[in-house]
Amino acid sequence: MGDSFIIAIDFGTAYSGYAYSVSPRQADIEPAVSSWGKEHGMDTLKTPTCILFSEEEEFLKFGYDAKIAYSKMTSGEAKKKYFFENFKMALYGKTLNRDVMITATNGKTMRAFKVITETLRYLKEHALKTIGENTSGRKYTAPDFNWVLTLPAIWDAPAKQFMREAATEAGIVTEKKADKLVIALEPEAASIWCKKLPSDGFIAENREKHKLEQDPGTQYIVVDCGGGTIDITVHEVLRGGALKELYKASGNDQGGQTVDKKFKSFLKEIFSDDIWDEYEREYPSELVKMMQNFAVVKQVDDDVQISCLYNLATLAEKKQKMEGFFKKVQGASWDEGVIKISKGKLRSFFDESLCEIANALRDILKRDLKIEYILLVGGFASSSILRRHIEKQVNGRCKVLCPYRPQEAIVKGAVMFGRHPEVVASRKSAFTYGIDICERFDSSKHKAEKKFSNENGEWCDDIFKKLVEIDQDVGYDETKEHSFRPVYPKQTGMTFRFYRTEREDPMYVDEWGLEALNSFTVNMPNTERDMDRRTKLEIKFGSTEIQATATDIDSNSTASIKLDFMRK
Repeated sequence: MGDSFIIAIDFGTAYSGYAYSVSPRQADIEPAVSSWGKEHGMDTLKTPTCILFSEEEEFLKFGYDAKIAYSKMTSGEAKKKYFFENFKMALYGKTLNRDVMITATNGKTMRAFKVITETLRYLKEHALKTIGENTSGRKYTAPDFNWVLTLPAIWDAPAKQFMREAATEAGIVTEKKADKLVIALEPEAASIWCKKLPSDGFIAENREKHKLEQDPGTQYIVVDCGGGTIDITVHEVLRGGALKELYKASGNDQGGQTVDKKFKSFLKEIFSDDIWDEYEREYPSELVKMMQNFAVVKQVDDDVQISCLYNLATLAEKKQKMEGFFKKVQGASWDEGVIKISKGKLRSFFDESLCEIANALRDILKRDLKIEYILLVGGFASSSILRRHIEKQVNGRCKVLCPYRPQEAIVKGAVMFGRHPEVVASRKSAFTYGIDICERFDSSKHKAEKKFSNENGEWCDDIFKKLVEIDQDVGYDETKEHSFRPVYPKQTGMTFRFYRTEREDPMYVDEWGLEALNSFTVNMPNTERDMDRRTKLEIKFGSTEIQATATDIDSNSTASIKLDFMRK
């Protein structure tokens, strides 16, 4: 098996799924993608990211099973259970710890770590069962595979670590075999897949005649239009097909769910705050069904209609006839149980999200780059409104391409990334990273209050030793090496405290804009040579996670970490 057996999990805001490969490493065979919903009359590449727990917080169902079970519950039953959807965004932009709580549809709360762990556990078990059924009934276990977990590139390090720890808790990997799980950044994974696509792999408009990877020097933007985030990366194709990141990952939280929120706000405007708040509180399962209907119609650029479900209509008609709610509303009308929404009003739900995407693209396109293509991927890219808006914004400056089934580009690319992580040959450092060191005190450049003395002279404390600078190119397999000597003759350990900042060259670690990360210590048991000893720090910034190893040269004692960004 070795590293040829790979499962990639795409844990999305709105929909989740996985792809896998059990073919030899060198075989250029397209990854297989999960299929969902057949028992409910559907056949989709992903399943809704919804999870249902009992009153006792025990896992019950996931995906379509959870959504359908919850939508069929009475309001009394629904109030007792825990039903979560779109919960991935609870990790975005938050100060995280392992006890952060998230809110279920009915207002009850549970630890985010548990909700996400059970989600990953379910996807792991579903994948192993599916692969077994498709390979002559062979029984597989998690250690048989290398695993890839896709995450937004704009997520910060604490969120990425949170997901890694949840994956470990879910039994995907063990702490001792943590290297069998790699984090793939979603737009990078999509880029890896799209660069290999032939011309007929893209929707007809603007189709190219050859594969992008066949043209070294080609520069393009990947816009991952997800349910929660818009994630953007910029790549250049290198000779041999590898990729170089030209601009650090950017984006925002204005994904497809922003459109859903605008639709909900519009319904609240139609029916009044009181009616809508009661509807959300008393009939959460029916609201889930209504939003599922909207998810289908929002993909078109035309007039649409949504069925007004029974309990919403009943609550509304207690106040007045349905036609009365629509008299002062622009862009919507009532027609025998159906809410009709005009093309213009539907487009207005997209305005905020499209504006943010356009601003992000404008910021990249004004830079000194030679962008030839914009690739749109992710479930939100299925929207005709979104694609046409971006084409209008770039106004022929570059070609806008969207693969068929854009929602599978990420998970298929993630399998390929798991096989060949070196395909992203270099990345831009998102921050300036450094450590806290002491230097010999120099009154001409050091602050007097930073001075301390020992038997070996005068020293300056809290110096920021820069390891890598923001926007610096860092190679995938590039390891930076630094050497340090002790401050005290009989020093028996050296602690490395890591910091990051968006500044280029701070002097001290306690200046504005520096964020303390964490620390680790390497033992230095052999003190015979006093100050004439050396500790080597090797640090790797070029992959999707930062790794550091310190070695005491005299004793060969070592310590290693993947930097811990979680708040205790």
